[in-house]
Amino acid sequence: MENFLSWISKPLNDDDVEIWFNVNNMTIEKRQLYADFCISLVDLIQTTYLGNSEDEKKETDINLSNDDKMNHFSWCWEKTIENFAKENIKFKINGKHKEYFQEFFGDVYYDQKEKKIKNNLYNFFESLFDENKYFTQSDLDMIKEIYKLMEKNKVLH
Repeated sequence: MENFLSWISKPLNDDDVEIWFNVNNMTIEKRQLYADFCISLVDLIQTTYLGNSEDEKKETDINLSNDDKMNHFSWCWEKTIENFAKENIKFKINGKHKEYFQEFFGDVYYDQKEKKIKNNLYNFFESLFDENKYFTQSDLDMIKEIYKLMEKNKVLH
C-alpha cells in the first residue's frame, strides 16, 4: 500500500522527470501536441453530448443506449482526428489509441454517475500534461501510455 501511495502522490525531482522524458524519447512539443489532442477530444465530447445528466436535468437530455454512447464517442474521435488533419497532423482513425480513449471515456464520462468527475476531465488532462507542476510516477506512466499510443498511430508522410 505504501508503494502505491508513493506512486500516485509523491512528487518527483524535476531533474529526474527531465531524464525520464529524455530516456523515453518524449519531446515537449509532442507532449504538448498530445495534451492538445486530449483536451480537444474532451471539449468536443462535453459540448456535443446530449445524454442524461443525473444531477441537472436539461430539456436536451435524453437517455442513450450504450451503442448511442459509443457512436457519440466515435463521432467525436473522428471529428477530433479530422480537425488535427486540417493542421497536417494526421492520426489513424482506428487502433489501440482509440480503444484506450474509448475505454477511458466510457468509464470516466459516459458511465460516470458523479457530475464532478465528468466536469473535471478538461482540468484533469490540462493538469496531467502541465509542464510547470511536480509530476508523480503515476502522471508519468499515464503520459507515457498516451504518448506511445499516439506515436504508434500517427500517419507518416
